[in-house]
Amino acid sequence: MVLETRLYDILGVTTTATEAEIKKAYRKLALQYHPDKCADKSEKFKEISQAFMVLSDPTKRKIYDSGGEQALKEGGVESSTVNEAMDIFHMFFGGGRARGPRRGKDCVHQLSVTLEELYNGGSRKLGVTRKIICDKCQGRGGKAGAVVTCHMCRGTGIQTHVRHVSAGFVQQVQTTCSVCKGEKEIINPKDCCKKCEGRKVVRETKVIEVSIDKGMSDGQTIKFAEEGDCEPGLQPGDLIITLDEQQHKHFIRRRNDLIYTMVLSLSEALCGFHRVIHTLDDRTLLITSKPGNCVFPHIRIFH
Repeated sequence: MVLETRLYDILGVTTTATEAEIKKAYRKLALQYHPDKCADKSEKFKEISQAFMVLSDPTKRKIYDSGGEQALKEGGVESSTVNEAMDIFHMFFGGGRARGPRRGKDCVHQLSVTLEELYNGGSRKLGVTRKIICDKCQGRGGKAGAVVTCHMCRGTGIQTHVRHVSAGFVQQVQTTCSVCKGEKEIINPKDCCKKCEGRKVVRETKVIEVSIDKGMSDGQTIKFAEEGDCEPGLQPGDLIITLDEQQHKHFIRRRNDLIYTMVLSLSEALCGFHRVIHTLDDRTLLITSKPGNCVFPHIRIFH
C-alpha cells in the first residue's frame, strides 16, 4: 500500500510503474521543462528531478511508498537544488559531468523515430541551433580594449550588502551585480559589437546527419562531441540526441522481441485460419492454425 502519490503524480506515472516507464516519463518532462527552454520553470524542473531521483532508486522508492516524504526527510533524503537537478539531467543524458576544463552547455535534442528505423537502421537529417563565438568581435563583445572589469563588483559579478537586523546584529546579503548583471565585465554601449550586441556569442543553425544503428532502443542517446554551445574561454559542450520511439500501428517492442496482437473471429479460433503479417523489413510471414486446433485468448505463437 502506497502512503503518498505526489512524486508519482509529478512524473505522471502510476504507483506500479516499472523502471523503464519512470525513465521514459522523466526523459520527456526533463526535456520539456529544462531551464534552457523554460527559464521560469526551474522549480518544476527541480520537482521532476527530485521525483526521478527517489523513484528510480529501489531503496528510496520503498521508503517513500511506506512512509511518504516525511520518511525520506528522516532518512536524510533532501530536496534537490538546481545544480543537483542539472547533475541528474547530465548523468541521465550525457554520462555525467567529467572533471577537467570548464565546458559550454550541452545541447540536448529529441529525435522522433519509427520502429522501422530502429529495426533496420538508417540516417536522419536534423536542424539544430547552438551558440557559437561571434566571428566579428572574436568573442570580446566589442572593440579591442572596450571591455573592462566591472568597477562595482570588481569582477566578481556579485554585490554584498550589509543589513542591520537589530541592535548588535548584522546580516550579509549577496545579490547579482546591478551594473554588469553578473557578467563581471562592462562595455560602453557605443563600443558594443553590432553583430552580437555585446553578448560575445551568436546563434547558429546547422543541419547534422544522425546515424541510427540497427537495434537501437527508445531513449538511447547519440553524442556529437564538442558540437554543443560555445562560450569564450570554455571548451564547447556536446550535442546529445535522444531517440524517441513512436507508437507503431501493429507492433510493440519488448526488449529484442516484437509483439503483434492478432484479433480473430470465433470461427477462425475454432476452425483454423491463414493470416499474412508484413514485417518491419518488408518480409511476409504466414501465420496458420489448423482446423480443430482451438486458439484461446492470449495464446502466443513464436516465429
